[in-house]
Amino acid sequence: MHSLTRDQSRAIDRYAMETLGVPGVVLMENAGRLCADALAEFLGGDVLGRKVAICTGGGNNGGDGFVLARHLSLRGADVTVFLLSPAEKLSGDAETNYRIAKNLQLDIRQVGPEEIGSLAERLAATDVVVDAVGGTGIKGALRGDVATAVEQINAAGRPVVAVDIPTGLDCDTGAAVGPAVRAKLTVTMLARKKGFDAPGSRECTGEVRVADIGIPAEAVAKMAGVA
Repeated sequence: MHSLTRDQSRAIDRYAMETLGVPGVVLMENAGRLCADALAEFLGGDVLGRKVAICTGGGNNGGDGFVLARHLSLRGADVTVFLLSPAEKLSGDAETNYRIAKNLQLDIRQVGPEEIGSLAERLAATDVVVDAVGGTGIKGALRGDVATAVEQINAAGRPVVAVDIPTGLDCDTGAAVGPAVRAKLTVTMLARKKGFDAPGSRECTGEVRVADIGIPAEAVAKMAGVA
């Protein structure tokens, strides 16, 4: 499969939902579950009792993180979600999966501006950190609390698994003009992203694995203009 640009990835998501009729919440469920599979393999095949920190933002990438948290918890992992966006600002499929996680009484901790500077200390006590903060839509240098969160994730000294793309890495260019997560593994949806082919991007992505979230490969190829 050819690597996808930011716009192609968005177009394929719209095609899946509007033409194929696959609800976005189903795509999110598939993404989170497959990330759980990849993370379990990353940890040696068994997450029972392992401490996992999941840093989530307010968009769909964060929604994937809530699904991932649920599946890891069901497998016996000790999961803590650090929510870096106000819960009341969540919407759509991300808000749906946040509510499910809350109803299941998962450990979700709101991280406000006054706490974000000490996030690394809490992340350092875990076996692995998941980056589900920002997705492919990020352009340019990170600012404010998101930039601080990325710096804290890197400072924790724990192996990082990124959901879809390391936060701060540009989807199309593979450049990081400001702070960017340095992951050991990136689980990306549909296909590799164009930026992953750029020299030096592997310093942020680590190993890249592609997750099939239920969109036919033929449809992906057609929408990407390579069929």
